[in-house]
Amino acid sequence: MTTSHYIAGRWVEGQGSDCISVNDPALGQPFAELMAASVAQVDQAVAAARSALPAWKNTSASERATFLRGFAKQLGQRREALITLQMRNNGKPRHEAEIDLDDAIATFGYYAELAEQLPSKNRDVPLAAPGFTARTRLEPVGVVGLIVPWNFPLVTSAWKLAPALAAGCTVVLKPSEVTPLIEQAYGQLADALGLPAGVLNIVNGKAETGAALSNHNGLDKLSFTGSNSVGSQVMRSASAQCRPVTLELGGKSAIVVFDDCDIDQAVEWIVAGISWNAGQMCSATSRLLVQDGIADALLPRLQAALENLRVGNPLTEEVDMGPLTSQAQWLKVASYFATAREEGLQCLAGGKALDRDGWFVSPTLYADVPKDSRLWTEEIFGPVLCARRFATEEQAIAEANDSRFGLVATVCSADLERAERVADALEVGHVWINSVQAVFVETSWGGTKGSGIGRELGPWGLSAYQSVKHVTRCLG
Repeated sequence: MTTSHYIAGRWVEGQGSDCISVNDPALGQPFAELMAASVAQVDQAVAAARSALPAWKNTSASERATFLRGFAKQLGQRREALITLQMRNNGKPRHEAEIDLDDAIATFGYYAELAEQLPSKNRDVPLAAPGFTARTRLEPVGVVGLIVPWNFPLVTSAWKLAPALAAGCTVVLKPSEVTPLIEQAYGQLADALGLPAGVLNIVNGKAETGAALSNHNGLDKLSFTGSNSVGSQVMRSASAQCRPVTLELGGKSAIVVFDDCDIDQAVEWIVAGISWNAGQMCSATSRLLVQDGIADALLPRLQAALENLRVGNPLTEEVDMGPLTSQAQWLKVASYFATAREEGLQCLAGGKALDRDGWFVSPTLYADVPKDSRLWTEEIFGPVLCARRFATEEQAIAEANDSRFGLVATVCSADLERAERVADALEVGHVWINSVQAVFVETSWGGTKGSGIGRELGPWGLSAYQSVKHVTRCLG
């Protein structure tokens, strides 16, 4: 894995100072290494994207759609290899890795269709004033830097890459150093499809590489998904250049369960919201608000369900939940277990790292967690669920909204009128009613407050990579 960077249509060896060790989190052992890109190689990647931009943005929408459908088809043809790599490098159970791949395929297919539906470059604009005509053009924003996280590699890249290419942008993609290998598939697919050199560039590396890309004055836009701490640095870089930025950041999302809800269904939705991807999701519904009338019956059932989850190596066992993806994340989650003990929280399930090889922790449930607890207010990014009781609908809404984040929420109730009313009152970007977290490419993704800026997916995802130009002409 020495030729780990895809620049100007060629695979090149890394020339940076960092050696990236790629680990199997179920074993806690490395299985591959690659050298990071140097700052000079980031410059080369941006220059290649800049050079390729004029020709690519002037290709027809149907031609770009053909390439996007090619990406979707090629991903499907590499199905088993990509699923296995997701399992090995991320620790995802097979069913989760399969959904990830299907999501990426659907994203490329969807934006192929949207590309074909793009209006002609010129559209007349009616004016009230006589003596003038006006037209509007939708143009690609230009060269974009895409920085993606380790919890959903392949998927998050597809969410950015597909609309960017559909709009006519050229890109430099920087994967996470924790999960760099699966993003290499996009470079391989570009080769197989004959994508023009420089339209897609991939540079791997750690913080130095990410900073070199986000600070680069050759970019026209940045799109970042990741932590709030790094996101704020990316935003500072963008502000220095006065260029647009899309940020999809953290969350501390609520799941609200009313006392008319079916307990078995509620337990299913709650468990899925905290255990999927071992809780390593910005959308994890890690704050459980349960109404007084159902709490005493629900919490023991939830405790049993979490304790019965099968946790293990997805490559060798039939599991419901795999390990945390990195040792750093494992140590972070373990530190919250220690904080919970210091705070004297009531632990109904889990609350510990598992005594086995790899970076495993137990699915965890704390009850009656105070609102000022760090575990209630901070994003943990692990399978750690905190529960509180509420009495009224108004109290539930107030406590759900009492967060510096605003990404998603879930509402569980047999009273659909109430569920819809609560959904409308929640200060978040996406709400599920009586459902697991089903994400569809046609809907938007993004949040309010500290959860980020802008939207991905749906037509909003395409708009994020388009610039609007108006041309006004005097007829006199």
